[in-house]
Amino acid sequence: MTHLHGAYAPGRHVERRGPFVILEGISGIGKSTLARTLTQRLDALSLHTVPDPHHPWCAAINAKTGALSQFAFYLSGVLHSTDLICGFMQRGPVVADRYISSVIAYHSAVHQLDMDQVRGLLAPFLPYLVHPDRTFYLRCNDETLKARMSAKRDFNKDDHDMLTVPGRLELLRQNFDVVAAQDPTAVIVDTDDRTPDELADTIVRHLEM
Repeated sequence: MTHLHGAYAPGRHVERRGPFVILEGISGIGKSTLARTLTQRLDALSLHTVPDPHHPWCAAINAKTGALSQFAFYLSGVLHSTDLICGFMQRGPVVADRYISSVIAYHSAVHQLDMDQVRGLLAPFLPYLVHPDRTFYLRCNDETLKARMSAKRDFNKDDHDMLTVPGRLELLRQNFDVVAAQDPTAVIVDTDDRTPDELADTIVRHLEM
């Protein structure tokens, strides 16, 4: 994408006034709760990928469009997230609840695609994306996930499918493991029996290393 110019130019050489941190993992694992805690701890700006104005359309896009259309929608959401992050980074630390790893892991699992095929579609756009300082991949066991899902206030069809479609949960976990193994910014964090404050302590210690 180095040939792009004008309004399409990547323009990613922004001065960072703090770390850019991503929280990744399966739905219900506690990313959003931890993101709120970490945002307060770091005095950071935060966002969810995909952000508004995309977010309200997610359910309809997933229900009424095909795989390639869905990919294009979520790619658009990630590109919009990147634009927001570039502005945020000039003001201070940034915490993102999901980013490109979720697009790869979820899109591949839902449509039973090889992750390399999804990566291939993403490849032309990678130079445009802002790279994080650390990506924290959250893990938990089935008992913990069940408890957290029961308390999830925004439980949706994707969450239902993750728990009920045969093999979906196992495949998602496997996909995130593969993505994390290939991510130079990855830090694996086990969340069982740990509060958001305890997890935030762990993340802050990693950022101070």
